[in-house]
Amino acid sequence: MIRTNVPQSVRTASALVGVAGLFVLAGCSGAADAETDKGAGTDASSSSDSGSGTYADGTYTADGSYQTPETVESISVTLTLADGKVTDVEVTGDPQAPETEEYQSKFIDGIADEVVGVALDDLKVSRVSGSSLTSGGFNAAVESIKEQAAS
Repeated sequence: MIRTNVPQSVRTASALVGVAGLFVLAGCSGAADAETDKGAGTDASSSSDSGSGTYADGTYTADGSYQTPETVESISVTLTLADGKVTDVEVTGDPQAPETEEYQSKFIDGIADEVVGVALDDLKVSRVSGSSLTSGGFNAAVESIKEQAAS
């Protein structure tokens, strides 16, 4: 066994840095947990008291962007509305990273099952077909579509 003598001041400083790091990480944890709780699952319930407005029937398009570990990505979302509910959805992507292409493709393939028939006010997705980051861009586009369709 090799034994080295580390000065007391270095050990104390290392301990303080470690404790400070724990406090920083603990502070980040609360924000991440709150975000996860807000976006857990697809909120696709249709409750009569959740509507905050009425929307004009029609087809609306908006873009949404989201951050990935590699880059900022974007998608284009087109929703068709009738009586305040989604009757059709089309999502197109422009992936910048190879992994993004895979996840956007999975998201695009599964999004219709999640949103068609759902009231626009109840529409918020968090994970579709294993893709969770793309949902952020989709939800941002939906907020823009709500503004466009508000009557």
